Amino acid sequence: MSLSDKDILKIRDEFPILSRKVGERDLVYLDNTATSLTPRRVVSEIEFLYANSKANVHRGVHTLSQEATDRQEHTRRRVQGWINADSFEEIIFTRGTTEAINLVASSFGDRFKDGDEIILTVMEHHANIVPWQLLQRHKDIKIRVVDINDRGELDLDQYRSLFNEHTVFASFTHISNVLGTVNPVKEMTEIAHSHGVPVLVDGAQASPHLRPDMKDIGCDFYVFSSHKMYGPTGVGVLYGRKELLESMPPYQGGGEMIKHVSFEHTTFADLPFKFEAGTPDFIDIAAFSKAIDFIEETGIGNIRDHEEKLLDYATKRLLEIPGIKVYGNAPHKAAVLSFNIGEAHNYDVGFLLDKMGVAVRTGHHCAQPLMERLGIPGTVRASFAVYNTFEEADKLIEALKRIAPMLL
Repeated sequence: MSLSDKDILKIRDEFPILSRKVGERDLVYLDNTATSLTPRRVVSEIEFLYANSKANVHRGVHTLSQEATDRQEHTRRRVQGWINADSFEEIIFTRGTTEAINLVASSFGDRFKDGDEIILTVMEHHANIVPWQLLQRHKDIKIRVVDINDRGELDLDQYRSLFNEHTVFASFTHISNVLGTVNPVKEMTEIAHSHGVPVLVDGAQASPHLRPDMKDIGCDFYVFSSHKMYGPTGVGVLYGRKELLESMPPYQGGGEMIKHVSFEHTTFADLPFKFEAGTPDFIDIAAFSKAIDFIEETGIGNIRDHEEKLLDYATKRLLEIPGIKVYGNAPHKAAVLSFNIGEAHNYDVGFLLDKMGVAVRTGHHCAQPLMERLGIPGTVRASFAVYNTFEEADKLIEALKRIAPMLL
């Protein structure tokens, strides 16, 4: 059952920031791909925990520590169920998607040898490029890159052709943060596994729009962030198959990730704590469960349906404006709308939209290789979430109709 206008208004009531103004205009927040807004229930949970139950997790025998530990571990099991992982031990908390990828590149990448090759795609976020380049400082490995077609879809024939006896890893995004393209990650994982090659899927942009199923996708690692899922900032998730995580060395050393330390020898903690050195952000991790509650109660299918309708509506109206070019026209696409107005600089468009109360993202969106492939310096990017309305899409279009003649 799709969401009604009344449902959307009720959802919007959970997000008090939507009632604020930018200058004298109502805020139209269309920067959800960068970060989503946060519902009252999450903010209230953070406030409650700081006021009533702030104590460091694990090892503490007192009540507050036990409560904080239980809340953090509740979220771990909540995430396990949400993504259909086999075990809570396969859920590692990080500071975000970026740290999760760095963890895998550093720890799993420790086994790579000179001459090995890894496969990426041209649509990757810098967070899924730079960690592998950093690894090249220590290992003479080669990065091979999958191209896209004119609609913004990956060239799967090229992807298949890149595998050879030197290929040791494949890492690719589930959904492009620029084009909105939904990649066939299950098929891509199956292709990699047919060559005995493990896979990491960057789910930062997918996690707000669909429910990633680890058993269905079959990937070896999957990473995403809380703040793009209506949750707190500073919390990320690394899913890894247990046998792989157990075989990997720790990413960082310190408290929590050890069993025993002496100056002669250290033994490490069991999963998942082996990869969680130091005091975690246990307050925000606990509050993340409330964001998952919000998504589950709203219905991920309802969210996706509403966003797709908004995207279709806004895209059709946008293309009515002379001089507009949209980037990313794949048939399987999330609620991301990247565009430019003629030769106008994307920053100028974003600046003028802000003066009209419309918040969008401009620039290369941490995807400079993709921008080079498209032959542009950057785009204006409007992205939708479940609390956005058709009226807000109209405000974006009307603002662009005023801006376009000024810049063309």
